[in-house]
Amino acid sequence: MKLFSKLIRDIRQSSGQFIALVLVVAVGAFFYGGLVSYSDTLRAYTKDYFKSHNLSDLYVYYNQISKEEAAGLSEIEGIHKLEGRYTLEAKQVFENVKTSLTVHSIPANNEINTLTIVEGSIPSKKGEIVLDSHYAAEHQYREGDTIRIYTDGKEFTFTISGLCENVEYAKKNRTQDHKAQGFAYISEETIPDILGGGFTYNEIMIDAQEGYDVDQLGKSIEAQSSPLAYLNQVNKERTFNYSQITQTIYNNTMMSKVIPLVLFLIEAIIVLLIMSRLIDSQRNQVGIMKALGVKSRSILLHYMGYPVLVSIVGSILGCAIAALVFIPLVRGSNARAYSLPDITFSLSLFTLIPPIIFSGAFGSLACYLSGRSVLKERAAQAMRPKPPKKMKKLIIEKIPGIWNRIPYSYKLIFRNLFLNKQKALASSVGIVVSTVLLITAFGTQTALQKVAGQTEDVHTYDLRVDYSVGPIPDPAELPSGIKNRYGLATFPVEFIKDDGHENATLVVTEKDNSLLHFFDDQDNKISLEEGGVLVPKSYADKYHIAEGDRIKLKFADPELKNKSVDMKVLHISTQYSNPSFYITPAYLKSFDLDYSPSSLLIEAAGPADLASIRHFFEQDPQVDALTDKTDLKKSAQYILKQNSFVFIMFIICAVLLSFGAIYTITSINIYERNRELATLKVLGYQKSKINRLIFFENIILTTFAVLVALPISGYVYSLVVKALSSTHQQIPNQLNLFVMSVAVIAAYLLTLLSNLLLRRKITRINMIESLKSVE
Repeated sequence: MKLFSKLIRDIRQSSGQFIALVLVVAVGAFFYGGLVSYSDTLRAYTKDYFKSHNLSDLYVYYNQISKEEAAGLSEIEGIHKLEGRYTLEAKQVFENVKTSLTVHSIPANNEINTLTIVEGSIPSKKGEIVLDSHYAAEHQYREGDTIRIYTDGKEFTFTISGLCENVEYAKKNRTQDHKAQGFAYISEETIPDILGGGFTYNEIMIDAQEGYDVDQLGKSIEAQSSPLAYLNQVNKERTFNYSQITQTIYNNTMMSKVIPLVLFLIEAIIVLLIMSRLIDSQRNQVGIMKALGVKSRSILLHYMGYPVLVSIVGSILGCAIAALVFIPLVRGSNARAYSLPDITFSLSLFTLIPPIIFSGAFGSLACYLSGRSVLKERAAQAMRPKPPKKMKKLIIEKIPGIWNRIPYSYKLIFRNLFLNKQKALASSVGIVVSTVLLITAFGTQTALQKVAGQTEDVHTYDLRVDYSVGPIPDPAELPSGIKNRYGLATFPVEFIKDDGHENATLVVTEKDNSLLHFFDDQDNKISLEEGGVLVPKSYADKYHIAEGDRIKLKFADPELKNKSVDMKVLHISTQYSNPSFYITPAYLKSFDLDYSPSSLLIEAAGPADLASIRHFFEQDPQVDALTDKTDLKKSAQYILKQNSFVFIMFIICAVLLSFGAIYTITSINIYERNRELATLKVLGYQKSKINRLIFFENIILTTFAVLVALPISGYVYSLVVKALSSTHQQIPNQLNLFVMSVAVIAAYLLTLLSNLLLRRKITRINMIESLKSVE
């Protein structure tokens, strides 16, 4: 009990030091609790959401297919259940806004891609429609309202029977723009009215048997569909909705492992250093306790209680702040990114355990390693101060004419640093890891801005036109005012390398396409050339691909019979978002494959021409989507908005962690030098001079730490980036001078702030007590 009272007294006497250590632990717990809760909740929810609403494993498209023909496909091996539906692309026109609405029929006894009804009910008769709840909110639609849609030059009017969400539209588009794009469902009884008579489907949803190879199932369906008006098929993994969510889950999982791990490791180093110094500074108190008969084991457990208490308080504080700050930000970010009904993010009490164990274990280890040597000493020996070390002449003293010109204050600084080299080095290590953390944190935020900025640097077209059916029109059919135009064909492929394989995208475009730009890892422009493929750096890094190597791509489109080709790597290109492989039409034809572009990149002659060109394509029923520079800017801003809060939090946490480390190390330095500082006060040194002495000594330590941290930080940053990156998301792995400068300035400012806050501690040094301590 008495030792516990001493522990509380020690905390009260050095409350600032205790708070700084708690802050160090709280930072790690904050990020761990927030990111792990976000990642685990999203993963568990989506898995259950997809399963409970039976997300389709395969979508098969036809020009038309009857009920009977669809029923015949259900006999194919590997199909658990299939459902047919009719899908159409409709438009709506509002003031200065034209929106797209994907309308599906609801199969009878719907069991695949089932709806989540938010309000109202499923359409039960002709003329009723259930509308995307987010789209409805954007355009002020409510249950019972009428809605007019346009498709194929016809107008249809429906009564809104309800509002819904659907598992197949958890992610609608890259920026989750509910205003421009929505979905809706109608009853099967309405199909004849849409078709102008008759009843057919144009899409089949497949629920595959558990564990059955969906690719093999797709081949079987294509073979049996040969007499039918078969178009193509898309498996679940290649749908925009599923691929985006799984990619986000992967990125969040990696982030929830990497960032807390970095913070925990740095926190562990700092706690290890601080606790070692703390016990060493209380060496005389250990001797007193031994003299009073306290067992060595009890003394060791007493000091271990300090980091354990710090761990508990810091972890609770960090997780509490995460629940109040991080979780609401995550909730808002997720709501902007996805449509996941009734998902709730909360912090589990179990997230407290890892931070407590991790920081408590390292703190206790430091106490054991430091206390073991002190406890071996006899009580009388431990109560005495350590004998002064033998001091050799400094190198600078041996240089004639320099040492004598140095002011006495600076001589004190140099002698103290070289007399206590181990302590100075330990202090520097703490500042080194803090500076490395600052550089890494600022680097990740700058990298995010670079990722967003590259979108506009790569795509310089005024308008991109994607066609849903058929090739792009002939040049003679295009409107006037087009300065440049280039075709684009996109193929879903599977990248194969040894035992590894991943879904990827192959883009084919003209060699002289001036509206798409490619860059190497030094931001130098590279060109698309004949005779080879341009490989994304994200794939090259993961699979160790170099220029001149050969890679294997397998076409996933069943129409191409899953053909595999070997391609020569000509260049490695940095593509931060949505990386793709690029080749020319001539190289595609060398594999006996036809080039049939389905997208068009356009550069207008002027702003007035762009408006008329856009109007022309908006009237074309074959056009699936239009993308302009405004959309590209929205996409870039969306990337920043969705991810910046995590990295801003990382920077704030890095600053707090660094401040806690620098403050605590400086505080211990002052405590260990109480006698020396008291002597200076007795000799008439003014407070300002003593403060200046401590300040310059800390500046020298910080300067040394910064010089060591700069080369280390590049390596640490590359490791963090490598861990966060994937083949589908590349992050810039190079630090620039600006990032390093900002981090270095931050390190010096934190040193200055620590010194300002510790001035009071120097003022409160009791000269008589400090000088009597030897006796």
